[in-house]
Amino acid sequence: MSFRLNIAAVLAVALTPFAGLSEETISVTDAFFRAAPGPSPTGAAFMTLTNGGTTDDRLIGAESDLAAKVELHTHEAGADGVMKMRPIEGGIPLPAGESHELARGADHVMFMGIGEKPAEGEMVTLTLIFERAGEITIEVPVGEAAMGHGMAHNHGADHGDHGEAHMKDHSN
Repeated sequence: MSFRLNIAAVLAVALTPFAGLSEETISVTDAFFRAAPGPSPTGAAFMTLTNGGTTDDRLIGAESDLAAKVELHTHEAGADGVMKMRPIEGGIPLPAGESHELARGADHVMFMGIGEKPAEGEMVTLTLIFERAGEITIEVPVGEAAMGHGMAHNHGADHGDHGEAHMKDHSN
């Protein structure tokens, strides 16, 4: 009988890491991309991140083939009162059950070294990298906030073709 109890204990321990995976629910809504005006080879993506899970997470990076470099940035007031942009060290916390807005003049995803700027209405592929949830790849519409009603969910949920950004499945 102790043999059966040991097998049950081993199975319980072995399956425990998978129990939390279904609870991790990061959603991305209201996503849009905006290129800097004029010849500047930069742009930014804005969105709302929601952690519908029961475990805190953190956005720790982002990637896109559109730009040579993609970073998480924020704006802070300098000593002279002028707002200055800087990279975010350590990522953006996303507590369980809460949302965080990436917005103009605040936290955002910064694209640097853009070759050809995408036209309004096109889609930009963006991979968001989370500490716990892993990579979430979405298609972000190019345009103003009024156009950006993008939505993506972890693990490849596709919500049809009704103005939402679409998640690309990276699960194997």
